[in-house]
Amino acid sequence: MFAACKERSIGIIARVPFDEGSLAGSLTMESTWPEGDFRNTYFGPENLGETVRRVEALKRTVPAPMTLPEMALRFILSNPMVATVIPGMRRVDHVRANMAAGDGTSLSDEMIAELRKHRWDREPAPWSD
Repeated sequence: MFAACKERSIGIIARVPFDEGSLAGSLTMESTWPEGDFRNTYFGPENLGETVRRVEALKRTVPAPMTLPEMALRFILSNPMVATVIPGMRRVDHVRANMAAGDGTSLSDEMIAELRKHRWDREPAPWSD
C-alpha cells in the first residue's frame, strides 16, 4: 500500500497524535475535565481505564532520555508516508518538544516492532457514530 501511495505522491497528515492527551502521559483513573469538555465522553468509564492501563504499559518501553510524547511522534514519523503531524500544544515547551521530535532521528526497527505490539483496535463507541 505504501509503495502505491508513494507513486501517486500522496502524503498523510497525522492528526491528534497524542490521542486527545492520553499519549502525553498525564492521564490517571482520577482524571476529570470541565463540564462540557468532550473528553468527559471520550474518556468515559468504558475507555479511561483501558487507556490508562495501556499508556502505563507504553511508558515502560520509552528509552531514556526520550519522553512518551516524543516517542509517539517519532513512531508516527517513522512511517515514510506521513508528511506531517498536527500535535496539540498548550505551552511553549510543548512546541519545542514537538519540533525536536521532527529532527529526522528515527526510532530503531526493534523499537518500532515493540511499539506495534501495543496496537489497540477500538470498536467505535455509540457516541462516536
